[in-house]
Amino acid sequence: QVQLVESGGGLVQAGGSLRLSCAASGNIVTTNAMGWYRQAPGKQRELVAAITGGGRINYSDSVKGRFTISKDNAKNTVYLQMNSLKPEDTAVYYCNANLLVAGKYYNIDYWGKGTLVTVSS
Repeated sequence: QVQLVESGGGLVQAGGSLRLSCAASGNIVTTNAMGWYRQAPGKQRELVAAITGGGRINYSDSVKGRFTISKDNAKNTVYLQMNSLKPEDTAVYYCNANLLVAGKYYNIDYWGKGTLVTVSS
């Protein structure tokens, strides 16, 4: 059974920084991509940043230049360093991993439970 465990959310003032972590565990054969999505109240879930197994990175336009995604392949852990936070960054942040797990013959998207980030003005 695969688990994604997130940590690092919290309350921060505008202009501050937070670092999110997400560790994937279980019978993982291949990690194709890992990333972060967020969902603000009343809005749809949106991609924040993602990184493929080969290191290709994609950011949403709203966070480019402020957020940095990185991954520790040995630990199957993805990080999101968030700087210059704005009130509009307030949301529940979800970790996502596209994995091939033992016993399966196709890739599956897994999700963490989410961690709340609140940015006060």
